[in-house]
Amino acid sequence: MWAGSLILWLAVLIGTPVVLWLAGEGPFPRAATLGVLAQAAATLFALACGWPERRLVGVAAVILPAAWAVEKVGVTTGWLFGHYAYTGGLQPQLAGVPILIPLAWLMMLAPAWAVASAVLPERSANSGWWYRLRYAALSGLAFTAWDLYLDPQMVARRLWLWDEPSGYFGIPWLNYLGWWCSATLLTLIVGPGSRELPRLRLMIIYSLTWLFQVVGLGLFWGQPGPALCGFATMGVFAILGWRQEMRRWSRLPAPQL
Repeated sequence: MWAGSLILWLAVLIGTPVVLWLAGEGPFPRAATLGVLAQAAATLFALACGWPERRLVGVAAVILPAAWAVEKVGVTTGWLFGHYAYTGGLQPQLAGVPILIPLAWLMMLAPAWAVASAVLPERSANSGWWYRLRYAALSGLAFTAWDLYLDPQMVARRLWLWDEPSGYFGIPWLNYLGWWCSATLLTLIVGPGSRELPRLRLMIIYSLTWLFQVVGLGLFWGQPGPALCGFATMGVFAILGWRQEMRRWSRLPAPQL
């Protein structure tokens, strides 16, 4: 099931620029919705390869409403991210927040957990709270790096708008601090143990997101600045994660013939 969901997601990623080239920018919100649904499915099927069903449902039941609540606080008060609002481009919405947004949090938080797990040394029996704090903080950074791609392209298409555009290609820097704090806190609450994660599958999703986004923004969407920034920042986590993972593989004992 995971391989099938991955192929479906890749087909959506490849097909989206073709559809927009043929039909113009009008279908973009629907294409973005389909892309999030396909990637969320790939992430959930990846998690299902390592987690029991009860664990998977429990984590989703925390992340989805919590992410919606964070976004609702943001659009209502301006706290955490700065003052912004969603337009009517993404539907359906619940109290002014597209229901697609919590799914987007879930679809990229889990790959960020996997990358952080790969980068950090293997957890020892007595690592305790210090390891959990580093793991959550690094996961939050890996997750926030993705928003260097996401926010500029969505603002350019007026799917959400800032009251006072500034900072990073019109996105206030406070937004990224809010993303990091929120993702770090959610990781601490959920406590996705690094050993139980299906790390390789989730790292593949993170890495494909990294590569496809730079192609999309750099070649098709006309946003080379965010493309380069996102590529460099997500690339740090992807490359470090795979490097550490390959080092672990090299230390495995050779099979006996």
